[in-house]
Amino acid sequence: MTPTRRIDRLRRGFALARRSFATKLVVLIAVFVAVPIVVYDALREAELRQQALLLQSMQDRGWLLGETLRPLLERFDPRSASQLGPQLSRLSGRSSNTKVLFRPSDATGTDSFYYVASTPTLPTEYLASERSELLNTGIFGKVFDSCESFAYPAFRYRNPSGQEEILTSVTPVLTKAGCWVIVTSIAASGILASALGQPFWKSPQARLAAAIYLVMVIFVIWLFTDIWGSLRRFARLAREIRMHGARNDSFAEKAVVPELAPVAREFDGLVSALDGSARMIRFAAEENAHAFKNPIGAIAQAVEPLRRYLPNDDPQARRTLSVIEQSVDRLDALVSAARRMDEAAAELLDPPRHRMDLSDLLRRIADDYGEMLAEAGCRLVVPAMPAVFVLGNEDLLETVIENLLDNAASFSPHGGEIRLSLDRGASSAILKVEDQGPGVDPEHLDRIFDRYFSFRNRTDRNAAVAASAMQGSHFGIGLWIVRRNVEALGGAVTAENRTPRGLRVSIALPRL
Repeated sequence: MTPTRRIDRLRRGFALARRSFATKLVVLIAVFVAVPIVVYDALREAELRQQALLLQSMQDRGWLLGETLRPLLERFDPRSASQLGPQLSRLSGRSSNTKVLFRPSDATGTDSFYYVASTPTLPTEYLASERSELLNTGIFGKVFDSCESFAYPAFRYRNPSGQEEILTSVTPVLTKAGCWVIVTSIAASGILASALGQPFWKSPQARLAAAIYLVMVIFVIWLFTDIWGSLRRFARLAREIRMHGARNDSFAEKAVVPELAPVAREFDGLVSALDGSARMIRFAAEENAHAFKNPIGAIAQAVEPLRRYLPNDDPQARRTLSVIEQSVDRLDALVSAARRMDEAAAELLDPPRHRMDLSDLLRRIADDYGEMLAEAGCRLVVPAMPAVFVLGNEDLLETVIENLLDNAASFSPHGGEIRLSLDRGASSAILKVEDQGPGVDPEHLDRIFDRYFSFRNRTDRNAAVAASAMQGSHFGIGLWIVRRNVEALGGAVTAENRTPRGLRVSIALPRL
């Protein structure tokens, strides 16, 4: 293959892929997969920044709360303990939970912290259980030695009531009496706090966006696949019509998508029009042949009395009468050929097909043609054939085989051999007709299946005088009908010269 042809093929392939519905669906799926990957990182970064700002705000709030309470904590004594609760409740917001813990300066161990106050007010058993939970987190170990502030990331824990909370800030306040720790937390069910302390993909916003996006993806892909499915159903029905002829099913019944209904109705109308055209062509072929045959028969009958009354000593009149007779015969053959072409065209529009044994058809035709070819001086050889089944039409295939045998006989020399064989290919039935004639000039080999093409030199015709009974008149339509019938059945036909002489015509038909 030349570089230019390779480039042209690549261009055609690219253009076909670009227009393909399947390509668009694959690209759409790729976009649906790529968009979340690209957008997720950007949204996650934005969410992390929002969480950082929210957490920083809560930590600053805890620090401000600690500084506000510092004067009270520095002069704290048992007599002023009753003032700490109301002050804490006044300074804390309704959305947050605040606890104040204290560790005396001479105490040792992280478990020496104990609750002094809380808002909202909680039972002692609740606070004791929560204290144990917080001790297990290790946060008190960070403030035990220095009682200094530190950056502690928000984390989730389950409180004694079974609800999830987010610890947002731990603010130490160092006084002469000891170390105070102000712990603030918020309920995890809050909208603003729902994403704190967990991966972005677990956040309600991310899950809601993913759900909406997934619904959109499913809907768009469902729309594409629904349209694609309707087109596939159209294709299957069209193949059934092409292979088996018109059926009761209609394209309109296969159109699940309402927008495809007008297209389906047009397809149904097209099938009906083709079916009607095929019937009209057959009717016109029969009517035309009948109309022409009547005057041709009348002329042929009128010529016969003239022959009896013409004087034998008038050779010019005899030659003129002979020309008239030959012309009438040729005209009659032309009318028959025109009818055959019209019928072939009608069969191509609506060729009914069914499962058939091709080997059985070949044997029956061989039995009928064997004696006729023998009388014409040719010998038909039919080797053993395997049982091969195809989806075809007996009338079309019978015409194909008969035309090939007629063509082979017209070129075969007296005593020549014509071979009719059938082989089973990987997916095709291979039918071959081989003769021992002169073959075809290589420059004409590609044209022998063209309509009205007939090339016969005098030597060939003289060599085939013994087969004249099989020849008739040659108008270049026999092999044309062969190709049209074979292609109408989904097959292909080729021709090649044999060595040292002869022609081989091969037909490949889809095998069942």
